[in-house]
Amino acid sequence: MKELIEYIARAIVDNPDEVKVREEEQGDTVIYYLEVAESDMGKVIGKQGRIANAIRALLKVAAARRGVRRASLEIGE
Repeated sequence: MKELIEYIARAIVDNPDEVKVREEEQGDTVIYYLEVAESDMGKVIGKQGRIANAIRALLKVAAARRGVRRASLEIGE
């Protein structure tokens, strides 16, 4: 799932080399932290958070297919 987030983010941003995704487990939840260049932050979040919400929806579907109970995405620097 980390690869999925990275793939989507690299396709959206202007600086794909600065995309970093790290994974952290907290109990039954897997949290993914997405870091992009400051100039690309708006592209990843989108108007009113639509792109960020779409990425989160795809992450939830991928998590359900792999049997992961909960998955969350945090976007920041």
